[in-house]
Amino acid sequence: MSVADHYTYRVHWSAEDGEYVGTVAELPSVSWLAEERTEAFVGIQRVVEEIVAEMLASGEEPPAAIADKHYSGKFQVRVPEEVHRRLAIRAAEQGVSLNALASSRLAAD
Repeated sequence: MSVADHYTYRVHWSAEDGEYVGTVAELPSVSWLAEERTEAFVGIQRVVEEIVAEMLASGEEPPAAIADKHYSGKFQVRVPEEVHRRLAIRAAEQGVSLNALASSRLAAD
């Protein structure tokens, strides 16, 4: 099994290209176009396997799979003071912490 087996693949329709586009989050500059959704998925997986094999052969470290990383659930976001103030007011009005308000808004994505 290759590290690329755990990568984050997506396939979406591109109206601009008139085809499906396969992408991989860990290598954002890589994509694969195909007329069929499954062809785009298989194509992007194949090209990523080739890229990872080339990286390993040349002594490069391929990107770690997002799925294999550990996340603590914490990160800092810097916002302008006025945004911070408005969010704090909204949180107080809703009777929740600023953290709970921000978390619920981020989770809505």
